[in-house]
Amino acid sequence: MRGRPTFVIGCVLVALILAVAAVSLVWLPYDPADTTGGRLAPPGGEHLLGTDKLGRDLVTQLMVGARIALTVGIGSVLLGGVLGVAGGLLAGFATQWLDDALSAALDILIAFPTLLLAMLVVAAREASLGSAVLAIGLAMSGVVARLTRVLVKRVLAQDYITASRTSGTLWPRVVAEHVLPNIWPTLLVNLALQLGLAVLAEASLSYLGLGPPPPNASWGRLLQEAQATVLTSPTGAIAPGVLLVVLVVGVNLVADGFRDLADPTRRTSR
Repeated sequence: MRGRPTFVIGCVLVALILAVAAVSLVWLPYDPADTTGGRLAPPGGEHLLGTDKLGRDLVTQLMVGARIALTVGIGSVLLGGVLGVAGGLLAGFATQWLDDALSAALDILIAFPTLLLAMLVVAAREASLGSAVLAIGLAMSGVVARLTRVLVKRVLAQDYITASRTSGTLWPRVVAEHVLPNIWPTLLVNLALQLGLAVLAEASLSYLGLGPPPPNASWGRLLQEAQATVLTSPTGAIAPGVLLVVLVVGVNLVADGFRDLADPTRRTSR
């Protein structure tokens, strides 16, 4: 991958956000609930990027927001990946009528709006970090399951699968030795892309008040809170927006690099 600068740039961007999130676990400039900084203080020595309308340090809020964005994004990808791969494997090995039923269920899940699903989850539980992970992960699982189903059926149609079964190999071993090793590169690329979508979905939910509640400083919530003061104090809206773009662009560039690595034709054509 050394000859692909976009992949290197993506890794650098993601690593920067990861570093910020990791540092926030052990050190923060101020307490996230500290409101003694003065309302809408401009950037300066004590507050590098100023404060928000409640007097909280903006750098502290952004660092906590990076941690929340990655927590929800990675958690959603893990949940959606486990449920999606399991559902896709089941559909790939199912009989015709069960496959049709599962495909119809996946189509309904994919067509179901993520925000509406989040509202239902929040209504059943409450607005929290876990609810955001659950809602986004469930919405993501349909896309992963459909892709897994297609990949599994493509692998099962190969001659070496027939030869393996003819030799007496049991289906669990076929899955472990032939199916999963042949589908994981494509799934890895898709899950990397889903991570960027999960980060955007979390920001959207928080902007609408359906994400982690205060004092959790989600980037989406920071954007919503800065909306009323964007003309008088633009830093509060620009900073979380820039970090959100940096993370999503970085993840997409890394996913593009994974696609080059998994597809020999793309490696030779570049």
